[in-house]
Amino acid sequence: MFDIGFWELLLILFVALMVIGPERLPRAARVAGHWFSRARSFLNAVRTEVDRQVHAAELRERLEQSEEAQSLRDAVRETRESLSDVGREHDGKEQKGPRK
Repeated sequence: MFDIGFWELLLILFVALMVIGPERLPRAARVAGHWFSRARSFLNAVRTEVDRQVHAAELRERLEQSEEAQSLRDAVRETRESLSDVGREHDGKEQKGPRK
């Protein structure tokens, strides 16, 4: 998350010790840790919710594609049935017609 090395952390602690003082530093560290923990849990919750929404959108898209594919299959099947009916009617008319 943050790219803070050892020396940067040591400098921050030294400045905090000078500004806050040795008596109040432990309490300030606990409060800062508490807020950092709450911020991290909030970010994790947001990340989880975004992941859920993305997954739901992908599923919705797949369902729509599946429905479109099924409607295309139905259209092909109906077309084949119609063509076979026309072919049967055509064959029936040729057989019943006069022969030369």
